[in-house]
Amino acid sequence: MEMLQVADVVAREKGIDRELVLEAMEEAIQKAGRSKYGHDHDIRATINRKSGVIDLKRYREVVEQLGEEEEIRQLTLEQAQREKKDAKVGDFLIDELPPLDFGRIAAQTAKQVIVQKVREAERARQYLEFKDRTGEIINGVIKRVEYGNVTIDIGGGRAEGYLRREECIPREHLKNGDRVRAYIYEVREEQRGPQIFMSRTHPDFMAKLFTQEVPEIYDGMIEIKAVARDAGSRAKIAVQSRDNSIDPVGACVGMRGSRVQAVVNELQGEKIDIIPWTEDLGSFIISALQPAEVAKVVMDEDKKRMDVVVPEEQLSLAIGRRGQNVRLASMLVGWDIDIMTEEEESDRRAEEFKSRSELFIVALDIDEMIAQLLIAEGFTSVREIAETPIEEMVEIEGFDEDIGQELINRGAAWIEAQEKELETKRAELGIKDDLMEFEGLTPEIIIKLGENEVKSRDDLADLATDELIEILGEGAMKPRDAEALIMKAREHWFAEEDAAAAEAEAAENDNGTETPAEEAVASNA
Repeated sequence: MEMLQVADVVAREKGIDRELVLEAMEEAIQKAGRSKYGHDHDIRATINRKSGVIDLKRYREVVEQLGEEEEIRQLTLEQAQREKKDAKVGDFLIDELPPLDFGRIAAQTAKQVIVQKVREAERARQYLEFKDRTGEIINGVIKRVEYGNVTIDIGGGRAEGYLRREECIPREHLKNGDRVRAYIYEVREEQRGPQIFMSRTHPDFMAKLFTQEVPEIYDGMIEIKAVARDAGSRAKIAVQSRDNSIDPVGACVGMRGSRVQAVVNELQGEKIDIIPWTEDLGSFIISALQPAEVAKVVMDEDKKRMDVVVPEEQLSLAIGRRGQNVRLASMLVGWDIDIMTEEEESDRRAEEFKSRSELFIVALDIDEMIAQLLIAEGFTSVREIAETPIEEMVEIEGFDEDIGQELINRGAAWIEAQEKELETKRAELGIKDDLMEFEGLTPEIIIKLGENEVKSRDDLADLATDELIEILGEGAMKPRDAEALIMKAREHWFAEEDAAAAEAEAAENDNGTETPAEEAVASNA
């Protein structure tokens, strides 16, 4: 009965199934039995689930022909029938073994196996418990702080969460014994056990705090549409009401600001802008950039970019300290935002109009008036003109079918000539196919890169942002676009690294690794 009592105590303390503990004990006894009688023997142990009696037995299989190095685990039919007359191939001869007298080494080996198995069962239980809790806020007690990385005791000692330094709110002082709330953003099953990663800087942490503080959000009457955070400093949250009688902003603020203040206090004084969400993107961005006033919004839906024009005196307010206001608004909307004054916007439009007009005059061999008419109709490139159906061209005032078709033909001829010239230059410069086919590069950019010894995707990936901007010329590409282009060029590197790591891990698993208990048994043999 002593074995059963031990199993009950361990199962209760560790919060795991009693049957798993008993199976671990049986395996430990088997290990000890093999240490005593020989590791080549097939020795099996069972613990009676009612009486606690241990049965230790040796199994030998009856085979037609003995395999190499299997004389101990197997015996031929002839040998088996000497001991048991009705034995046949496939049967097992079972020999009762005397109870083990656990010596120091055998007891230590058994203990190691039990500890290992219990730990594995405990880890499996932790993973099953927390794998579906990603996206929850959980309370815990800080267990230790090492170089800014925090280990949190969660679930009353049943598991540990990890709050890495970059996931802590800046200037927040956390110390051992403090109670803390954090957001579970990932649960990973690893060889050393389940890793529960938590965050206090994640945008969804703030969203979940509002869900806890605002009953209307919890009940689904108000929906959080987007969140953007600069943790520890400022945040923006967009909310929408599903009930016209409920003001979403007022509900989130609460009586005398009580609800939003509760969230602010948890986030160490982070300033929060609550913005009403609307499907009209222009109106939404105007609200998102508050307190700045917006004069005009120009959107490019293909590139998901918008130019926001503000009065001169509102420029610094719209951008915010270190670009914080426009950066948060951009994160909230999910579009790139360029802030400019009315004068800058006017100059930019004039420059674009001039350069586009000059291009059309040269490419289509037309006069300035027709070029300006095409621009006024919304054409931005020669390719657009070449690919426009003749029916749409004749709708332009002053154009008939002959003029429209001629413009389309000239546009197509110019594009064909450009492509031939590109192919010739490409051959001369030795530019590789992977750069030619790389998405996001125009023929002009590809030629410029080739002239500066950037002739493949790997060459592009090797560049720094400022190097790419220097090659293309000041103003040809924004730093963030250049950075995005380089990171995209590097994507295949990361994919190759992941594949190599997976291959190495698979190879390691194939080779097999010994558990601590097996190592102990091997060293004692």
